[in-house]
Amino acid sequence: PITPLPPMPPTHPDLLRNVSLYLVGMMGAGKSTLGKRLAAVLKYRFFDTDTLIEQTAQRSIGDIFAEAGESTFRDLETAVIRELAPYTRIVVSTGGGMVLRRENWGHLRQGVVVWVDVPLRELENRLALDRGRPLLQRPDWRDHLATLLSQRQALYREADLHLQINPGESVEESCDRMITLLQSQVRSEPTRVRPANGKPDT
Repeated sequence: PITPLPPMPPTHPDLLRNVSLYLVGMMGAGKSTLGKRLAAVLKYRFFDTDTLIEQTAQRSIGDIFAEAGESTFRDLETAVIRELAPYTRIVVSTGGGMVLRRENWGHLRQGVVVWVDVPLRELENRLALDRGRPLLQRPDWRDHLATLLSQRQALYREADLHLQINPGESVEESCDRMITLLQSQVRSEPTRVRPANGKPDT
């Protein structure tokens, strides 16, 4: 017999009134995986800024850091978020350092910004299996990861919404809680989610 397909997630295409959703948070937080799921539920398009940077530069992020330095990478990051900001109906997963530049915040504020917050120990466990991150190419990477999180937490807290990820939680569970959080935000502060007037996502 044919194995039945899993049910499609419920969709909420009008929840954000065409306003885009930007996910910020540390490397290893699972923003891309969660973003793809959210895009399917919201019937939005999904973009990952790191992927767009690699496409623009035609080389890997590791190579950009090694050959041109972090400053050049941050310039590309700003250029990518500037191009995305005018569009509507998109979910965007951003790099961990996107919040470092105030100019980037001006673009992120074109949509709803969500901090995807994963505990440090969980980040360590995930990144121990993904050691290709340029900023972690050092023997004391765990200490450096903790330092980066400490330096960035105040910036992440400037997000409109805070989604705390529970250890062992599935992406489907995280997505369901994110939708509930968005619904609560729309009900409590409807003016925070205004109908978008930017470029249509065609």
